[in-house]
Amino acid sequence: MQKVAILYDVSQAVLSTFDLDEVLSQILMIAKDYFRVENCAILLLDHADQKLKVRKEFGGNRIALDIAIPVGKGIIGTAAKRKLPVYAPDVSKDSRYIKTFTETRSELAIPLVVRDEVYGVLDFQSVHLDYFDKDTIDLLTLFSTQASIALANARLYSKEQRQRAQLEAINAIADQISKTNELDDLLQKICSLIPEKFSVEHAVLILRGGEPDEQRLVMRAHAGRLTPIFSSQYELPPGDGLCRTAFHRGEVVVENEVRNSERYLPGFKETRSELCLPLIAFQETLGVLVLDSSRPDNFQEEDIRVLQSVADICAIGIRNAMQLHQAKTMASTDGLTGIYNRRGFETRIIEEIAGAERNGLGVALLMIDIDQFKRLNDEFGHLLGDEVLRQVAKVFAHQIRKNDVVCRYGGEEFAIMLPETTTERAMAVAEKLRRVVADYQFPGVPRPVTISVGVADCPTHAASRDDLVRAADEALYVAKQNGRNRVETAQQSVFKGVAR
Repeated sequence: MQKVAILYDVSQAVLSTFDLDEVLSQILMIAKDYFRVENCAILLLDHADQKLKVRKEFGGNRIALDIAIPVGKGIIGTAAKRKLPVYAPDVSKDSRYIKTFTETRSELAIPLVVRDEVYGVLDFQSVHLDYFDKDTIDLLTLFSTQASIALANARLYSKEQRQRAQLEAINAIADQISKTNELDDLLQKICSLIPEKFSVEHAVLILRGGEPDEQRLVMRAHAGRLTPIFSSQYELPPGDGLCRTAFHRGEVVVENEVRNSERYLPGFKETRSELCLPLIAFQETLGVLVLDSSRPDNFQEEDIRVLQSVADICAIGIRNAMQLHQAKTMASTDGLTGIYNRRGFETRIIEEIAGAERNGLGVALLMIDIDQFKRLNDEFGHLLGDEVLRQVAKVFAHQIRKNDVVCRYGGEEFAIMLPETTTERAMAVAEKLRRVVADYQFPGVPRPVTISVGVADCPTHAASRDDLVRAADEALYVAKQNGRNRVETAQQSVFKGVAR
């Protein structure tokens, strides 16, 4: 009756919680207080490598807490393999014994089994020879049954809780992706969200650098807690690294110990595990989502399946953002020259004037016309005329700064916006462009091609978009009236609201 009472008490204790750590602590406390054992350890089975690893213990002086015992090895591994208790009354005479406690004389290992599935092993050790009698072994075996059920319940509860949290995380990421249309914002948001929601310390998005057959893979965004060792404009080198393998094969690539991998290309100082997930949308591989962790063995099969679902959601969002970006670019790009068209000009000039008002540094506008372009078309044909337009646009793009904006305003007329530029500086730029075009050898055109340029700036000549365009246009008209192939600046006196 006393044994029944003890079993009832201990079963109530271990079954009173679903928290795994609390269940393990309860098991150890009962082993210590009810059964008076000197040393006890709970080893849980890692199904991935079929090894038993110490999760909790008491007794002190244990010399190998990080030991991993393969199933079938030692007294502990033998108990797990047989799914039966294994007792060694004198460990010095048992060849299976693996020393984990310096003073051990006898050892009892009882498997934790539920429905023929091994969860782990309860290991008891004593400094006395033949410490565990038959009644004690029977009682501990019955106790281990209750402990196994509690452990299985805790594992199941933990799994359900984890799955619920993962599903909520996936929904949160999908919701944020659906609300973001701008590609760069979307990429950065994805990289920021994943380390927040999952057991990942850094996320990197690497996208294809061009057309579908393009081999360039470029890092577009990253976020997390690790220390990067690459530059902001990082491009993946050629080779068979983990990331390129995932991209070209369209398969998940995982390395749970990068120190053992010859294919791993270091990206962060602390990385020990890396997971590369191809971003595939509608059978097109867009790039790779790279996830890093400072912990070895961080990515297990269950986690990988969930993160692959996240990658699929991200791929759809990225593809949609790419298509929207492409549509916007095509709408504002001139099909012949590849520079901004009139629509793009209207958008950018409003942005530039607003920026000039904020920083107080102004913006200059060059209105440019190719001289006698109709005559050139009549003489050499429209195909050659189109090529001249392309070459002129190319010359302009090569001669201006990176933040300057060149547009095809219409026909043979171009507009160039020069942010943070005074009239004097704009005049120098205009004169430089005029000389370069005049000296340029246009293929198939036996005579020089020249341009006329009108220059105006805000706020010197205008305070609004319309006034600025009108001022530069008036100056262009003067340049053409004065003989073409020249640069003229706008006059302040011709505009309303501007000091004379």
